Amino acid sequence: MSRRMALGSLVLLLWVVMVGLHIRREYMQPELTRLALATLTLAPGTHFYSVHMGGQPLGTASSRLDTVPEGFLLEDMLELELQAMGQRGTAVARTQVVLSPILTLLEFHFSLTSEAGRFLAEGVVEGDSLLRVQVDAGGGTPEEVTFRVDESPLFAAALPIRLAKGGLLREGRTHRFAVFDPSTVSTRTVEVEVMERDQLLLPDSAFLDPGSGRWLPAESRPVDVWRVQERYGGISVESWIDEDGRVVRSSSPLGFSLERTPFELARQVREESRERMAAGDLSGDVILSTAIQSNVELARVEDHPELRFLLSGVELEGFDLRGGRQELRGDTLVVRREVLEELRPGYQLPYPRMDLRSALESEPLIQSGDPRIQAEARRIVGRNRGVRSDPLQVALRLNEAVHRMLRKEITFSFPSATQVLESRVGDCNEHTVLYVALARALGLPARTAVGLVYLDGAFFYHAWPEVWLGEWVAMDPTFGQAPADAAHLRFVTGSLAQQVEVARLIGNLRIEVLEAPSGSPGAEPRGSE
Repeated sequence: MSRRMALGSLVLLLWVVMVGLHIRREYMQPELTRLALATLTLAPGTHFYSVHMGGQPLGTASSRLDTVPEGFLLEDMLELELQAMGQRGTAVARTQVVLSPILTLLEFHFSLTSEAGRFLAEGVVEGDSLLRVQVDAGGGTPEEVTFRVDESPLFAAALPIRLAKGGLLREGRTHRFAVFDPSTVSTRTVEVEVMERDQLLLPDSAFLDPGSGRWLPAESRPVDVWRVQERYGGISVESWIDEDGRVVRSSSPLGFSLERTPFELARQVREESRERMAAGDLSGDVILSTAIQSNVELARVEDHPELRFLLSGVELEGFDLRGGRQELRGDTLVVRREVLEELRPGYQLPYPRMDLRSALESEPLIQSGDPRIQAEARRIVGRNRGVRSDPLQVALRLNEAVHRMLRKEITFSFPSATQVLESRVGDCNEHTVLYVALARALGLPARTAVGLVYLDGAFFYHAWPEVWLGEWVAMDPTFGQAPADAAHLRFVTGSLAQQVEVARLIGNLRIEVLEAPSGSPGAEPRGSE
């Protein structure tokens, strides 16, 4: 099986994460009173949307707003027909939120379901200062995460309504919100700028054409809209919302677009996406469409002790490009492959100090404290005390074991270590979370790195683990590399919440491989014999 099959659906996960944002902010009481009165005019209703990527049909979405005794019920659903490296799959994201009369969050339920499994997150606001969230990533007991909040959070899909009914839709105004994201179980700051007022012509109904058997737009009507931009972590999502705050059109930096349309046309888009995939059309491949072509063919890439890359097209500030194997010189990134014989960890397992605590703790998707993870980790390293206490030997054994353990297959879900241990299937995301969980279970500090990797003449978005061996050392259980080759370009480290930052590279980053250092294997220009 091609190594590219194991690269994974990281790009898809990043976009799904951006869809699932939840919002909170402090407001003065007079404003809340006005908002409560304004929301009385909100009319219940359901809107349907077509979803495209690069102009190709990808799926459908819907958003339903209804009144309940507590205030409002908002239900969103996103159904995507996905293709990655020739594999096909369906992913369905559902969000159900109960809102107060002033649109603050009371409780929520979020799920992402695919052939690979199901990710669930649900939360409830207790009092006005505590948000209690349970995460069930499959394969184990749900984990609970608690957030202290100044006031009940707002939900992302309710943010446009909040702007409209709160009188905040004023051209040129910018508003800042603290965001809770249920898919990553984390908070972030979002800046919303009201750009301009406009008018869009939207189909209002559809009819079935007897000749072609297809649904076609019937009547169209103009809709007054406001164009707004949401910015977070360098990412910008542009949306057009009507005067009630309901989304009319939206586009993301990953090439996805969403547009309100009659139900029949939305359903037809989903059918078209399935037909396109069945016909073998690769134009909507979420991995191939985001790959960056290399200017050279890197011969025997694993033999390069060091490589240099000229990065352009994006602001590099804020990315984790420096440290360990990487050095940033202006806009040139120098990456060296670690030499195992030169590593001096300087400690025995378990890691004895508190400075790397975050790289040793269990997380909702990296369940290093789960008895099954701990038992598997002990089985891999064996009973030899000399091996079990040696960080380097443990790192190497885990890399080989995870590489052999998992069948290389694209998955369309949030990776969970316990679920991966049970299924023994996955791409780079699954290999990474399982490795990190196993390492932490043995007291070996480990973290997730995300960036790009060179493969077959292009750079693909990829994830791999790093372990602390006196410095952060890159491993790659997906490709069976220990350490990873110098063509792994790390941009971000940390949890899924931090990995979202990679999204601002997509479609913008350009990479030029500079001349290989003296003594390294040659780098041939593309197209050479």
